[in-house]
Amino acid sequence: MRFNKLNLALAMLIATAAPFQPHARADEESQTAKMTFSAPVEIPGQVLPAGSFIFERADDNGLRNVVRILNADRTVLYATLETNPVDRRSPTDNPSITLAEQGSGNPDALVRWFYPDSVTGHEFV
Repeated sequence: MRFNKLNLALAMLIATAAPFQPHARADEESQTAKMTFSAPVEIPGQVLPAGSFIFERADDNGLRNVVRILNADRTVLYATLETNPVDRRSPTDNPSITLAEQGSGNPDALVRWFYPDSVTGHEFV
């Protein structure tokens, strides 16, 4: 996987342009955030189509490094994924993601997700 400035800029644009659920900040324990992708994005085990998705930390027996990805109306669970904690230098006001370019014809892969105002995020394994 190769990171480049264009992918990082695109990821930041997508993350900051995404509409957020009104209660996303109120429920910081689950870190619920709505993310919208304008193109398909690969997550471990599958490819998400373009669209809106709910990202949230799962309360899975106290494991804080499990993330659930659901459709926008919470009727379809796309994935429950283990993550590794990852740090960044400073928090942002909005959710942010890091994508990795995978080559021509392949969707970018989701590598990291950070909740707003948090310096510790989730790195997908």
